[in-house]
Amino acid sequence: MCRWAAYLGAPIFLEDIITRPGHSLVAQSVEASECKTATNGDGFGIAWYGDRTAPGLYRDVYPAWSDPNLKAIAHHVKSGLFLSHVRASTGSCISRNNCHPFAANTWSFMHNGQVGGFENFRKTADMAIEEEYYGYRKGSTDSEVLFLLALGLGLDERPRHALEQAVGCLETLSRNRGVAPHMRLSAAMSDGQTLYAARYSSDHIAPSVYYRYSETYQGWAVVSEPLETNEDGWTALAPGKFLQINKEGAQEFAFNPT
Repeated sequence: MCRWAAYLGAPIFLEDIITRPGHSLVAQSVEASECKTATNGDGFGIAWYGDRTAPGLYRDVYPAWSDPNLKAIAHHVKSGLFLSHVRASTGSCISRNNCHPFAANTWSFMHNGQVGGFENFRKTADMAIEEEYYGYRKGSTDSEVLFLLALGLGLDERPRHALEQAVGCLETLSRNRGVAPHMRLSAAMSDGQTLYAARYSSDHIAPSVYYRYSETYQGWAVVSEPLETNEDGWTALAPGKFLQINKEGAQEFAFNPT
């Protein structure tokens, strides 16, 4: 399992989410409190938006707590929209191509969870990716397949429905040829304008997601775990919900994979 954090709002330094808070994402890479594995040291990544439509991307296989380049980038780079992730592999190898976030065109995507028994039907899942997007398949994770499936199912036009269909496709494959738990998911994604997140599970254990508006930063944080211990104001996204955040604020919708 993994931990992640995303932000949308007035530009801030990446370190205000990634390294500076008491329970920052880097702190969670060492000792997460709401995760099956407390340590998330199998790589990290950040995707951030600036003057270009495509996101900047920095990923590596080092533990987030030990990479000085990550700290330097987070200290100097400002962005009004970024995604960040620390990884604990559920089976796929530790490589840069398997580190989240993944990016294609204007989109960035990251995931915490698992598709049960993915190794039993990986080829079938890969072949379900539309030809237009298969060139973006660089790694071996179920998360990357989920992202590319969603792109082919209309992520640009209908983000929630596309992700529902992609999740439903992989969950069905898992039920037919994999193992339980068939699907556990907390995910965040963005097209450079709007931030989306989803929480879902095929059983009773859905990975945690919280969100909060900060008057200090004039922006929204969406996270696996609150960035400060015992901090008020965080809303837990319920299982089976989809979150959309833009200039108009935050809205929740039902999330029903099919």
